[in-house]
Amino acid sequence: MRPDPSRVLQQSAAHLLFELAPMIATPYAQSTLSLIALLMMIAAQDAAQGANIRGADNDDMRKLFGALAPLVADAALKEKLAEAAGAHDESFDIAALDRANAGLRTLLIALHAHVEALPGEKARAAEKRIWGVMKASAARRLLKLPAM
Repeated sequence: MRPDPSRVLQQSAAHLLFELAPMIATPYAQSTLSLIALLMMIAAQDAAQGANIRGADNDDMRKLFGALAPLVADAALKEKLAEAAGAHDESFDIAALDRANAGLRTLLIALHAHVEALPGEKARAAEKRIWGVMKASAARRLLKLPAM
């Protein structure tokens, strides 16, 4: 049998919150234990969906870069966007996905700043697409606490 890390963390957090925390006498220790349990629930969610979330974020940004690169006037930025759009995640290791995500987010910020300075309806539509990618990323990262 292989224990599921997400389930182990969730069940351990529930045990801390509902069985051990009420037995703790001091409010400080009880709140510290509760905070540890909350962190375990966050870690459980990341263990279950972390790679999918990061991979979807990276894919969304790369698709956006490919779509918006033609609007970019700055040659160096356009080249970086095209290069990023053609890349893919080579590993589903969380650390590797995080490194790729950090680079893509830096590029997204540069793209957003560039597009904000451009005049016209195409630029405003591009801004909406950028915000759409950021909104989708935030929705994927929403903390879903289990019913207990």
